[in-house]
Amino acid sequence: MRCLSCLLLIGVTLLPLSAEPISKGDREFGMSALHASRKLFLDSVAGLSDAQLNFKPAPDRWSIAEVAEHIALAEQFIYQAASAALKSPAREKMADPGKLDEKILAMLPDRSVKRTAPEPLRPQNKFKSTAEAVAAFKSARDEHIKYLSETQDALREHFFKNPALGDIDALQWILFMSGHTERHVNQILEVKASPDFPKQ
Repeated sequence: MRCLSCLLLIGVTLLPLSAEPISKGDREFGMSALHASRKLFLDSVAGLSDAQLNFKPAPDRWSIAEVAEHIALAEQFIYQAASAALKSPAREKMADPGKLDEKILAMLPDRSVKRTAPEPLRPQNKFKSTAEAVAAFKSARDEHIKYLSETQDALREHFFKNPALGDIDALQWILFMSGHTERHVNQILEVKASPDFPKQ
């Protein structure tokens, strides 16, 4: 009888984790971040002339047009990591994911620490114009907002490694994407603050 109890206990521990759909609070938190960074970016490039879009504060610095291209390319690139997380086996979610959520949203926009963009995300005139890059961003971001508004996926139970943060869950990858957008909006604001930035 004792052995039977042991076998039953082992069997229970081997059962797969029951997937919990994303909570209402997590869904609203993620969507708020996506909407906010979307608006920040679109506002930052609205109404700019070609001279303003292509102005470079220094030869080794990006123009607003180049930053916009980078943001558009990164939107799908980072989202692929969230998708990769969801394809990984479910694991127990973090005990307190909120701490890392906040760290991501605080760390990414901080421009005091400079980073080098991966080769696929460096500006290479992959769009015909800044307007086309912005349109590509809007299309992708709206798809991601729609996904997050409707999904029943267990975003907190699937992980994919981030080079700087280690394993983060699928929702945190979405927050990372939003924070990345805000980071480069701050870069656009730096360009606009340059003394020689064209007035029109």
